[in-house]
Amino acid sequence: MHLGNARSALLGWLFAKSLGAEFHLRIEDLDATRCKPQHVDALYRDLEWLGLGWDGPVLKQSERSDVYREALGSLQAKGLTYFCTCSRADLARAASAPHEGEDGPIYPGTCRAGVTQPGRPASVRFRPGGGPTSFVDLIHGPYTQDVETAVGDFVVRRADGIAAYQLAVVVDDAATGITHVLRGDDLLSSTPRQLQLYAALGLTPPQFAHVPLLLDDQGRRMAKRDGSSTVAFFRDRGDDPRALLGRLAKWSGLGSGDPVTALELSRGFTLEALRRDAVIAA
Repeated sequence: MHLGNARSALLGWLFAKSLGAEFHLRIEDLDATRCKPQHVDALYRDLEWLGLGWDGPVLKQSERSDVYREALGSLQAKGLTYFCTCSRADLARAASAPHEGEDGPIYPGTCRAGVTQPGRPASVRFRPGGGPTSFVDLIHGPYTQDVETAVGDFVVRRADGIAAYQLAVVVDDAATGITHVLRGDDLLSSTPRQLQLYAALGLTPPQFAHVPLLLDDQGRRMAKRDGSSTVAFFRDRGDDPRALLGRLAKWSGLGSGDPVTALELSRGFTLEALRRDAVIAA
């Protein structure tokens, strides 16, 4: 984990403890080319070193293909999906057209009436309902997005047959009884899409809290390619995990930065204490 991952895990753990709830761990390993067993083992080591234990069994998305397929079948039966053979190059060309959304080019509906390039592997797209989708974020407050105009028809199954992130997290949160989700605010604009999927599948959505991102000293999002910004870097050089937790807490608006345990931080924790602006890790 890089320090941004670790901070989100810490805040999620603290939030769960403040609610008297469980903290669940999910391995989002649908992309087999990037997700290796050694990476999962490293994640376990990082969390355990920081004292961030989890409750219940670990859910691995790579083992849940049948569940996602069933959810896709339900959406298809309701006439809410269609096959799409547009390639990445097609979408890249669309990006130069005058319909750019907050998460990239808005899909223009090329295959809505039928695939345009038969024989190509096809993804599956979801037809969002028109009009605003609104919710109250526990950090940002009221948030509204018209998914149809801001994003367009979005992918719920990739062309290689793997369930897309938006669908997988909805199905998994519902299956494990998740009541609250805390994650980085780079995913804030994804939430209306997920809320539409919850509604289409007849599922109850959790409450969401989107925290500002932790940025590096250049103001960029943290990345694992920068080895010195990973939890493993501090663990392997023999640092006290309480010192790193103290830094993560201070960057979040919690405490003075002195060494501290996660349990100590959980006493009196509230979301209201968290910083609302992006944080530079310095």
